[in-house]
Amino acid sequence: MNNLYFRQWLSGHDYAKKDQMARAMRNLVYAIGDSDTREVILVDPTYGIEDLLELIQKDDMKLTGVLATHYHADHVGGSLGSYPIEGISSLLEKINVPIHIQADELNWVERGTGVQKDSLVTHESGEKLKVGDIEITLIHTPGHTPGSQCFLVSEKLIAGDTLFLEGCGRTDLPGSDPEQMYESLFTRLSKIDDGTLLYPGHLYSAEPFASMGETRKYNPILAPRQAAEWLRLFS
Repeated sequence: MNNLYFRQWLSGHDYAKKDQMARAMRNLVYAIGDSDTREVILVDPTYGIEDLLELIQKDDMKLTGVLATHYHADHVGGSLGSYPIEGISSLLEKINVPIHIQADELNWVERGTGVQKDSLVTHESGEKLKVGDIEITLIHTPGHTPGSQCFLVSEKLIAGDTLFLEGCGRTDLPGSDPEQMYESLFTRLSKIDDGTLLYPGHLYSAEPFASMGETRKYNPILAPRQAAEWLRLFS
């Protein structure tokens, strides 16, 4: 897809360089756009909103929306313990764009960020979002949170905290569900072919991305197991 604009930025390194929490959390933010129409969306913009907007502007791209993988403060902003994290609320003060979330996350995002319903667009699994002529498929993958979702675009899977190169998101937090995580990993994401590149929500591995084939080969979370065994080991 020659007109695909795709960027991966590491918090505390590529942007928000002076924010110690950003450096510690190692969040990965993504920009997906159409290099012909110059339209772009941001996935999980947090910490340094002004920095992210400047990165887009340097590439002569125009922000037209935000996609959120899930409601946690390090992905949409809010409070992490007592530490405030800049996110979609600050972004909306600078530019009015729709914030696309999974339908089950609506109340969680509202409570956590203070962003009102009229700025939030809810989606169901399988829906497609277009940025210019670039099509993004939304895949509901509950488990880490009730409305966690992954984004499939041009043989790239942005997985948020559902799946990392080494491990998966925690299932012991409010709204988490180990059984749903098993279903998401072994049923919903099993349809993603081995050649698709996995882009996680945090840099918790040596490499920032890997093929799904390599991930299935080396990630112990994805070792073939019956549900009962997997839940006993990982829930």
